[in-house]
Amino acid sequence: MDKKKDICKDGIIKAIEVLIDSGVDLSTLFDQGGLLKQLIKRLVEKALESAMDSHLGYTKYSRSDSANARNGLSSKQVITDNGVISVEVPRDRSSSFEPVLLPKRQTRIPGLDDKILSLYAKGMSLSDIQLQIQELYRAEVSESLISKITDSIIEDVKIWQNRPLESVYPIVFFDCFVVKVRQDKRIMNKSVYVALGIDRLGIKDVLGLWMSENEGSKFWLGNLTELKNRGMQDMLIACTDNLSGMSEAIGAVYPKTDHQLCIVHQIRNSFKYVSYKDRKALSADLKPIYTSVNEEKALMALETFANKWDKQYPQIAKAWYANWNNLMVFLQYPNAIRKVIYTTNIVESVNSQFRRVTKNKRVFPNDLAVFKTLYLTINYITRKWTMPMHNWSEAIAHFLIKFEHRI
Repeated sequence: MDKKKDICKDGIIKAIEVLIDSGVDLSTLFDQGGLLKQLIKRLVEKALESAMDSHLGYTKYSRSDSANARNGLSSKQVITDNGVISVEVPRDRSSSFEPVLLPKRQTRIPGLDDKILSLYAKGMSLSDIQLQIQELYRAEVSESLISKITDSIIEDVKIWQNRPLESVYPIVFFDCFVVKVRQDKRIMNKSVYVALGIDRLGIKDVLGLWMSENEGSKFWLGNLTELKNRGMQDMLIACTDNLSGMSEAIGAVYPKTDHQLCIVHQIRNSFKYVSYKDRKALSADLKPIYTSVNEEKALMALETFANKWDKQYPQIAKAWYANWNNLMVFLQYPNAIRKVIYTTNIVESVNSQFRRVTKNKRVFPNDLAVFKTLYLTINYITRKWTMPMHNWSEAIAHFLIKFEHRI
């Protein structure tokens, strides 16, 4: 194999030397219609001629008793990395010639579709992609063709949405962001809900995406049941913002799961109606609640806070008391786990990447366009998710003891 490679390499070097010695003007190498494009054109045509020889069983000027024979040439425009090239493709009388290099009806080199999908994944509109292809390759590609290329992943999206999941995820984060979608001749705000799981190796994975105009226990019951039907039989800790109906749905589908509400969101909500001049003092009095070593000390800190601030801001302590059981779950765990689960920052970081892409689109023509874009974005960002989370070995050791029969 290496010998063949060496022979091929030597042949290429000799061909280059012959080209240079011929005195050809290399200054036009990269010009539009320059030497490089001519070389690609001739190389492709030569390869097609050789493929026709092999198909017919004899060379161009040889005699043959075969019923099939050459039948002239047809011109074909092909979009390549070096622009559009006009190639002469040989034909045979029986129309049975199927060149591997340039199959029938193919007008794009392999890889161009991937470039279009990559641009689409970055949030570019069809017209923007069309303009980009024109600038890069000096090729006219219709919006309908670009749409057809992006539609080719619809089946992949469906497979991804229904793919099997692992039986247990130690931690699953839930969060949402808003996109604008055209529906019934009007533009609507729709929420995209994201489930981000941390598997037993500490690797992140987007488990599911759902879209809805509103949420509630019925909505979340359906989503969690879908995850269970796909193989996720258990999650040890679910981390969410105060999503409507989420606690009830988790209790119904995964009754043993610890549900941790995001502390950061709770703190932000506490400041909603606080006067600017009181914020610094109020923040300092809230801090002992969520930095306590255990729940008992945290409750004492909340009582102290309530005694001081209830007259002025009675709704703050009331909200903490109302969500207390779900807010203080993280205090049952060591620091390695606390740092991960007390906030939904991990899934919000993923959502920020989604927002960068969806922001470029401004308005999606339909729900499917949203899923196509997000699926391509997930494919891009998950390539980097190869390492476990920080301090994961310490966290999983704790899980193995605390949830011995579940993990």
